[in-house]
Parts: sequence; structure tokens; C-alpha cells
Amino acid sequence: MRPEYAQVIFEGRKKFELRRGKGAGLEPGGIAIIYVSGKVKEIRGEFTIGKIRTGPPAEIWRYVRRKNPEGISPESMMFIRGSKVAAAIEIRDPRLYKVFISLREIRRVYPKWNPPMGYQRLNQGDGVLQKFILPIRRLSIEAGRENEEYFLP
Repeated sequence: MRPEYAQVIFEGRKKFELRRGKGAGLEPGGIAIIYVSGKVKEIRGEFTIGKIRTGPPAEIWRYVRRKNPEGISPESMMFIRGSKVAAAIEIRDPRLYKVFISLREIRRVYPKWNPPMGYQRLNQGDGVLQKFILPIRRLSIEAGRENEEYFLP
């Protein structure tokens, strides 16, 4: 995710993440881990996935503009334009971690690891989840959420 989009999520101003396609595999209540791309290259936080609305890009754009006009940029419409279907993923409870995880740190352990271009489901046995994300979550937020579904958008 681009740094400017991550920033407005953590500030609580962006309420929807737009994606091309139906958002297949994403589940309301799951946890989206936020990897910030560009010069940052860090896992910085997360949000809980709320409702997922799908439809033609123009319909999704109108819906999001009506629900969260200050949290969405015109560039977002350019991103979903041209796809047959788009998804608006509701962002709930954004949380900025107290400690960030750099791509460099992850690659010291997993040299061939790359952040996904879209999103990726992280299984409980995933090494990056177990060695990096879960320990940082424990430091950053309350415990007791071991059985959640994780996605890396």
C-alpha cells in the first residue's frame, strides 16, 4: 500500500480500501496487515476487515464517495477503472504497531520473500506471520486474538 494511503488509514480518515476484482478470499472480521510500499518498505499496522461491497467500478466509486468523501482520492477511481468488478473493503479499527517490520529484516530470514502485489491470505503456519507479525502484534495490541484470519493487502 502506498505510504499516503496507509497514513490516512492510521489517522482514521480512510474508511474503505478499493480493490480490482471481488476481493475473493477476504472475510469480514479478518485482519488486514498493512505493508507500506515505496521508500518505506515496512509492515506498519493492521485493520479489521468490515463489510465488503462488490460491483461495477462506477457503482463502487459512487458508494465510497457517498460514505467517505474525504478519505478517497480521484486516483482510486483510476485504479479500479477498467476492471469488470471492484470491491470496497470497509476499514475498521485501524491500528498502528508500536514497532515496524522492515522488508530488509524479513529478507534476512526469508531471502526470497516479496510482499504481494494485491493481497495474500496468511495461514497460521506462515513463517512471516509466526516470526514477525504475531510477535509485533503482541507488543502493539491486546492479546487473545490467536484464531483470526490474516490477509496481507
